Amino acid sequence: MVGHAWSRVGPRAQAAPGVVTDTWEGPPPPEVFRRAVSTLGRVQPRPEVRLERIRPPQRLAPFSHALAGRIDDGDRELVTARLVLLHDPDGQDSWDGVLRVVAYLRAELETEVAGDPLLPGVGWSWLTEALHAAGAGCTALGGTVTQTSSARFGDIAGPERTDDVELRASWTPLGEDLLPHAEAFCELIAVAAGLPPVGVAPLVQRNS
Repeated sequence: MVGHAWSRVGPRAQAAPGVVTDTWEGPPPPEVFRRAVSTLGRVQPRPEVRLERIRPPQRLAPFSHALAGRIDDGDRELVTARLVLLHDPDGQDSWDGVLRVVAYLRAELETEVAGDPLLPGVGWSWLTEALHAAGAGCTALGGTVTQTSSARFGDIAGPERTDDVELRASWTPLGEDLLPHAEAFCELIAVAAGLPPVGVAPLVQRNS
């Protein structure tokens, strides 16, 4: 189970870079934010998904909380992702609410998939289908899907070529129970890694 962490913009609440802390200086976080954070902490990811809290961004909203997720094969990370909860008691025009969820995901692609022109649409469907399946109601959903290819030369270690897909999205949750949104985030990571549904054995192993 994931523990709680939050951050507040302002000189009294600044922590050392990279530090995640449960301490709070100044007024406590609003109850709506604290309840939302507590529901995120109840998520139980599948064994392959490693989930941990991280230091949240400091300037996107007055209050923030962040989780990082990943899947690796023992040698390298196949998928890395972040889920950030933002809270502005005054709301923001583009949010249509006082809470906002931001997600980022990067997944390594197999070479034969990297050139598929339909990949961006497929990548976006990973998110929308995960949200729908988890019952994570939301509004103002938007984002981007980007394909990237990198080639290494000279003495840089690693494979000669890598292909990745990056997804960036944000949405406004309907209500303060964000457990379904955390479950959708974990499912997004699993699907991006090519994992089968829980309890189903894969017919084809992912290339190493």
